Amino acid sequence: MNANVAVFGAYGHTGRFVVAELRERGYEPLLVGRDLNRLLAMGQGAARQATVGDPASLDLALSGAAAVINCAGPFAETAGPLIEAALRAGIPYVDVAAEIEANADTFTLFAERARNAGVPVVPAMAFYGGLGDLLVTAAMGEWDAADEVHIAYGLSSWHPTAGTLASGTVSGQRRAGRRVRFTEGELRYHDDVLPTLEWTFPGALGTQPVIGEFTMADVVTVPSHLDVPEVRTYMTAVAAADLAAATSAPVAVDDRGRSAQTFVVDVAVRNGGEERRMSVAGRDIYAITAPLAVEAVSRLLTGRSKAVGVVSAGAAFDARDFLDALADHLTIQAPAAGVGRRGR
Repeated sequence: MNANVAVFGAYGHTGRFVVAELRERGYEPLLVGRDLNRLLAMGQGAARQATVGDPASLDLALSGAAAVINCAGPFAETAGPLIEAALRAGIPYVDVAAEIEANADTFTLFAERARNAGVPVVPAMAFYGGLGDLLVTAAMGEWDAADEVHIAYGLSSWHPTAGTLASGTVSGQRRAGRRVRFTEGELRYHDDVLPTLEWTFPGALGTQPVIGEFTMADVVTVPSHLDVPEVRTYMTAVAAADLAAATSAPVAVDDRGRSAQTFVVDVAVRNGGEERRMSVAGRDIYAITAPLAVEAVSRLLTGRSKAVGVVSAGAAFDARDFLDALADHLTIQAPAAGVGRRGR
């Protein structure tokens, strides 16, 4: 396919992975961002300068594009203006936002407008938010409701990008330094100390100390379309410590620019006395976001989606088929026996 796909924030860490993935899939990326010199230096597509404070520049940047992927955080600042521009252009919008509040805003502010315009808007189509939602949806199968969803992130390490840190700062400011959880069907803010537990991951990772209620964007995406009153997420303690220290950015160790970081995402869905599990393993949380976002765009442009208005990954696509399509990037693992969540 030779369709042009605009990538806002193309020269950022994740944006570069997205641009490379688009080219590999036969798309023509339109490189969009604030700094024209950095766009031109990439030498990988037409460069178009635009800023979120200038709607006319965004309209010009999206001219001729079949879709737009927003890779530029903080998404609390960029998502709204880019969605507005996508609605004006009448093209699908996908972003890779991990910011809880920014994703909630997208559903709240744009659901009706996007639906009326017939424009698909898929937020959080990334490692956090999108991948977990696909796993939960696939694990639930024919269930239309469940009592609890648990999503455990087994990261070997986490060296955050500057964009991750900036987005985290904005989110922290929006919630006045408080933490957030999804319980009894709603987001609630609190100051409780997060517990240290243990989680038994499948495969070689095994039982690991995790930080409980390390809440990620799944608390927005999953309940946006599934009847689940409790969504809880967990993070390996070593990765949480790396994030808190924020001592270094990811370091590329292969010709694709990926870091040595590995991950397992393990999902448990409970309904009554029954539990269903699904897990995937892969490498580099930023790199895996590219095939997730580009696969979403491909399905939107080829009529292989159920997307109407603002929808999460699990609502927009056939979740298991989507995951199977990423077999070159993700390995579906056998679930561990039981969920290890013992307090420490």
